[in-house]
Amino acid sequence: MQKPFRNSSNRWYGWFNRANTVRLLESIQDLIVISLCMGLFTFMVIQLRDMFFSLLPPLNFQVVTSDILFLLILVELFRLLIIYLQEQRVSIGVAVEVSIVSILREVIVHGVLETPWNQILASCAFLLVLGVLLVIRVWLPPTFSGIDPERQISLRQKARSKEKMPDGIDDLPHENNRVHAAVD
Repeated sequence: MQKPFRNSSNRWYGWFNRANTVRLLESIQDLIVISLCMGLFTFMVIQLRDMFFSLLPPLNFQVVTSDILFLLILVELFRLLIIYLQEQRVSIGVAVEVSIVSILREVIVHGVLETPWNQILASCAFLLVLGVLLVIRVWLPPTFSGIDPERQISLRQKARSKEKMPDGIDDLPHENNRVHAAVD
């Protein structure tokens, strides 16, 4: 009889558990995102205080508008991080919305008349591409027989949280249950 071949290079692999390592890395990543949320929230409070000081006379319309738009950008970034923590994915729609508001803020702050024409043209082209991305994101799922990847992921997350809840609690509407059953 032949003895089974033992590769000495695979011995170290016995202590390595991929599932535990992935869970550990995901937990560390969640801690990083939570710390980003706390830092961003603190920065938003500081920015809000500065915005109220900019409302004192003499009133500079450009500075006030810039502060308000910047605060809206921070709120959207905070929402993006919260969605990531809840669903473990980056929302493309929110990311595109943040980009659109950021570009518009820059154009408003610097003024359309003071900005070079090629920069305005590039901003318009970029806004057009972002707008197309938003439209494609909304209209793409119906072209694939109603498959919405974001909704499916959200339904899976709800189903996982439902499994952790006591029996008798049904937080998913019946239509979503049917869609979730068809997905799996």
